[in-house]
Amino acid sequence: MSLFTNLLNLHSGNKPREDFFTEIVAYFLSLNNHILLDWLKHHSIISDDNYSSIKISTQQEHKGLESHPDDSRLDIAVELSTGLNTDVIFIESKIGAKDGNNALRKYSDILSNLPNVRHRILIYITRDYDPKEEFKKYCLDLSSKVNFFQLRWYHFYSFLEKRAFDILAQEILIFMKNNKMSQNNQFSSVDLLTMVNFKKTLNLMESTLNEEVQQKFKLAFGGLIKPIASTSMTQWRWYSRYIIYTKFSGDNFWCGLGYFNLNPDNFTEYPYLGICLEVYGNFVERPKIIESMHKVINDQPNIWTPDNLTILPDCSAIFYRKSLQEFLSQENQLSAIKDFFLKSINELKNIQPDFNFPWKGVSIETVTETDKEEDPDTSPSSIAEV
Repeated sequence: MSLFTNLLNLHSGNKPREDFFTEIVAYFLSLNNHILLDWLKHHSIISDDNYSSIKISTQQEHKGLESHPDDSRLDIAVELSTGLNTDVIFIESKIGAKDGNNALRKYSDILSNLPNVRHRILIYITRDYDPKEEFKKYCLDLSSKVNFFQLRWYHFYSFLEKRAFDILAQEILIFMKNNKMSQNNQFSSVDLLTMVNFKKTLNLMESTLNEEVQQKFKLAFGGLIKPIASTSMTQWRWYSRYIIYTKFSGDNFWCGLGYFNLNPDNFTEYPYLGICLEVYGNFVERPKIIESMHKVINDQPNIWTPDNLTILPDCSAIFYRKSLQEFLSQENQLSAIKDFFLKSINELKNIQPDFNFPWKGVSIETVTETDKEEDPDTSPSSIAEV
């Protein structure tokens, strides 16, 4: 049993898993500076400099540069000082979500503009595969060059496993294993089973999001992003969900219908399905939308589920949803799921007059998207990952 998992489960609502884990790791490294330095040297991120001072901070706020649409908040910032020189490392950590909103580019810009810094280093460490090879050139082209390193959390797991001499390190390893952060680059029996059944699973999901559901969705919300097959598969790849969706104001305000959490943290969790209404952090209509979302949750707390309804400039959403587990006892599961999708559309459509969601007052996307690989920085964001 994991102490950290139990503590995280005490958090009401959706679990702030990435921030929670960031605080744990940063605290551990602040107590074990030698492990931090050994880890950085192990990946050739730093040399054998004799640092006299090491400072680690989390959730550090940075004012956005003139070219940035908003401010930035760093997962982990590390300052290494020899007394004469200072090296600065920004660490961006992801467990399930991908890099969004050009976060890495903003962090590298900020690093490049820091004064009196010798070495500027940006580390992007993820649980899942998220290639950023092309980003290295951007970092090196900056006026003050930034060295970019991409790592996976299973690298850190393997490194720490050999040095887990205290209870804190052992609890971190347990938490990482529970959250699939110890996975290596080998196929498991579960992976092979997924490969064999992938097409069947896809066909089942497609049949529940059929033409009838798509037409009702389009009539209710004024649009539907096409082509369905390619955009839905991109959503699956980047955000672990298979949905149809439409945009109400670019990528700032949108709704999606389908399957969410297709990559749960453990085998006891189930994906859920339903409809999501999400607003992005820098949308001018955000305060009004958040106010309406709060009214929905307060008025119908047993029907709608909130996700990050804060005043901070971050993605926020509400869901009308059920666990896939609730449909497994149905004799005709696909029919029951399709009926639930149709009901989900009605539920979201029906709250608009009472709660004044502004999709009727903003330009609705009805265009057909090109059949190409979407960039996660320009796609609907990843709030539904948790």
